[in-house]
Amino acid sequence: MMRTPRFIRLASGALFTLLFVAGPVLAQANDPAAAIAADKALLAKETYQLPPAEIAKLVTAPRHLNISLSQPSPDRKYFLKAESEGLPSVTTYGKPHNYYAGLQVDPKANRVRTLTTRGSTGLSLIDPVTGKSTSIAIPAGSTVSSPAWSPDGKQLAYVANFDAASHVFVADIATGKSVQVTSAKNSLLATLVTSIEWTADGKNIVAVVLPDGRGTEPKKPDIATGPQVRLWLDPVKSPQRQFASLMEEPWEFEQLKFYTTGQLTVIDVKTKLAKKIGAPAMIQSVDASPDGQFFRVSVMQEPFSYVVQYSSFGNVEQIWDATGKVVAELQKRPLREMPDSTQGGAGFGGRGGAAGPLGKRLLSWMPAGSGMYYIAGDSAAAGGGRAGAAGGAAPAGGRGGRGSGGAGGRQRVVLWKAPFGAADTTTLYQADGAISSLTFTDDAKQVFIGTTANSTGEIYHVDLATPAEKHTIVRARAYTPTFTAGGGGGRGGVGGGGGASRGAAATDDSLMFYANPGGMMTKRGTLGGQVAMVSSDHAVYLSGTQFSPNYLQNAPRAFVDKVDVKTGTKTRIFQSATDAVETVAAPLDDDFAKAIVHRESSKEVQDSYLRDMKAGTMTKLTANKDFAPEFTNALRKRITVTRPDGFKFVVKLTLPADYKAGTRLPAFFWFYPYEYTEQANYDRTLRTENVNAFPTGGPRTMEYFTQLGYAVANFDPPIVGQDGRMNDNYVTDLVTNLSAVIDELDKQGYIDRTRLGIGGHSYGGFSTMNALTHTPFFKAGIAGDGMYNRTLTPTSFQNERRDFWQAQKTYTEMSPFFYADKMQGAILMYHSIEDQNVGTAPESSIRMMQAMRANGKTAALFMYPYEDHGPATKESDLDQWARWTAWLDMYVKHANDKKPNVVP
Repeated sequence: MMRTPRFIRLASGALFTLLFVAGPVLAQANDPAAAIAADKALLAKETYQLPPAEIAKLVTAPRHLNISLSQPSPDRKYFLKAESEGLPSVTTYGKPHNYYAGLQVDPKANRVRTLTTRGSTGLSLIDPVTGKSTSIAIPAGSTVSSPAWSPDGKQLAYVANFDAASHVFVADIATGKSVQVTSAKNSLLATLVTSIEWTADGKNIVAVVLPDGRGTEPKKPDIATGPQVRLWLDPVKSPQRQFASLMEEPWEFEQLKFYTTGQLTVIDVKTKLAKKIGAPAMIQSVDASPDGQFFRVSVMQEPFSYVVQYSSFGNVEQIWDATGKVVAELQKRPLREMPDSTQGGAGFGGRGGAAGPLGKRLLSWMPAGSGMYYIAGDSAAAGGGRAGAAGGAAPAGGRGGRGSGGAGGRQRVVLWKAPFGAADTTTLYQADGAISSLTFTDDAKQVFIGTTANSTGEIYHVDLATPAEKHTIVRARAYTPTFTAGGGGGRGGVGGGGGASRGAAATDDSLMFYANPGGMMTKRGTLGGQVAMVSSDHAVYLSGTQFSPNYLQNAPRAFVDKVDVKTGTKTRIFQSATDAVETVAAPLDDDFAKAIVHRESSKEVQDSYLRDMKAGTMTKLTANKDFAPEFTNALRKRITVTRPDGFKFVVKLTLPADYKAGTRLPAFFWFYPYEYTEQANYDRTLRTENVNAFPTGGPRTMEYFTQLGYAVANFDPPIVGQDGRMNDNYVTDLVTNLSAVIDELDKQGYIDRTRLGIGGHSYGGFSTMNALTHTPFFKAGIAGDGMYNRTLTPTSFQNERRDFWQAQKTYTEMSPFFYADKMQGAILMYHSIEDQNVGTAPESSIRMMQAMRANGKTAALFMYPYEDHGPATKESDLDQWARWTAWLDMYVKHANDKKPNVVP
């Protein structure tokens, strides 16, 4: 349920009204005393405040008005644009909502809270040839979510979210008019299943609705019936992390069942008649067969738990027939209260493929015909199934070399037919090794297999009519076979292999990273799901990103290669420009004659273009705007900092657009530490940087401080050490990193080292507090949604996997709460009252504020109602900026003026 600290309840009511009060005006900039007095007055206000106008303009810039063509219809004749009104309002976020072990529910509307707080305010269709936009009429008083194209692209279904209910509407693409297909009695139950699905014939919608005879919501007893009880009687360690919003009392279990028990229904779009499928259940996910005759259903099961979130509650995955009868049980997972158990939420995949149940990996509906397919072990070893006509001997290799083998053993592609009994199987293809991934052609007569063996990855083609013939599409050492929907590589590593993951040492993958051949492109199939995109001359496409070791001079470039299936001949049909970021958003036909390409540069906002792939011509379709030119035109420096031990890391420094060389500015550092074992491990995280990318800003982009005359340094300081023990060096490295950054920026003449501020969010907020307790460098800090006492996260945190009892010295040294008496500089803390992040409970900030008061330190704490881990509403964002700018104005910009009084 919704739980809020008692003293904050007042703040979420009258004190935090929708009243805005303007922040200090620029006229006071030449009168420090007046500015400080105005800042103090603003900080004491208990209503939402506004920052300086130049900051407010950037925070609220209408970036949502820009168009990106990225959601094509199945026939690729239109692209869908979901429209927005911009930043959401605290009025919407403040609507009543309950928490059930991590599940946020709007009880009035019977849906997950995000459908209430977030949603599109309109839908429009964009012609990819002309760029013309046509609006779809949506019902008044609603927001829109989960749009779903009909298989033929002639209709669009969507969920319309009203104040008290969610309903399914279907729009006719030709007319743009929408009709409601759910009845007033049976609105959607959108708490666990939030989307809708078409049957392949385009005649029906599959949805979960409120059950008949539902009754009333179970209520909390007026008087408690007993104590809260927690037992752990098994002598087994269960070092769970600190989850938010766990269940506390038995009546909450009853409410959870009430808000998650729904009726699976198939709705005839034309007649609006709804057919019930089975009995009501706590349905977590639904994946209907293309013909709508069978349903892959995941159902949450009791018992529930007080120690884990709902995603770890027990569930069963089944196949139901059209009457709701269970014809096959795929897997049953019990309540998972052990952290090393398989975690994860509802749903096991669907047409896109997933891990699948034991023995039926990648289980999914066939793209043509009926039944499902999955990957199984060799029939001789695994038993079950019978080789059918499509089966045959394993291929003896083919063009491109021998097939995969080794560790995974020989695996099969198996067709599983209705009624899905143990004997209803046919082997479609027997591989000579393990299968890691696959995709069929639209007619399901051919399959492309991804496999990895002996550090070599391969994608090869098999015609199921002649399975002994194998045609290699791509084969390379250290390659991971992938199938990618839609377009080519992204701004960085999408499609072509990204940077190394942060943390422990990684293997040196440089050879494949810089020579990655890309992933094979797929498209939406006739019956839904993804299938191979095959040209009329029997070729497929590989899309990826080409990276260079010298990435600052040779920026990443997206590419698309055409590969002849039979001969393996490869032809590059697209290579992005050298002076811009260009990516293929979507081809408009299987022959790749035309495609939608997104283009941007360091000074040009992203626009969509129609590219003639043969002629190479580009026709601009959108006219997007740079709504924050002040931010775009800021000066950006990329500075390499070298620590005394020789470790090098990068600081991205942003300066005001009118900066004059040699001017020393007050500076604000915004940072977030990461752990590494060596220099090479850090360096691998940099190599996807694209110097041609347009500077993107959002409501919380710290570089906006340049508008107020600050230099802003943004960086990820490295914490370096032995794998698994990096944090033993946390405090030492933190101090060393910050000292090195200050020295370098001071040496280059950019900053006034006597006027420095520092800040960060979450782990960055935690590190900000450590910076102020362990260094004398900063006049002020801004710490958000942090955890400041590591004994409150005793079973691990961030990338630290040792528990408190294994690394007690490290836990305590990293806890600024224990060093509150050593704090130097004025600290502003902010925390979201409904922070759901693991390990950053709001209580941490409350107790840290108490410690600040107890030790006579200059501090402030602002708690934001209705917000999660990082505020999202317009009111909260603007208010934070108002208080941040006032705080830095008082304690950093005017640090060398007469010392201001401590904020009351």
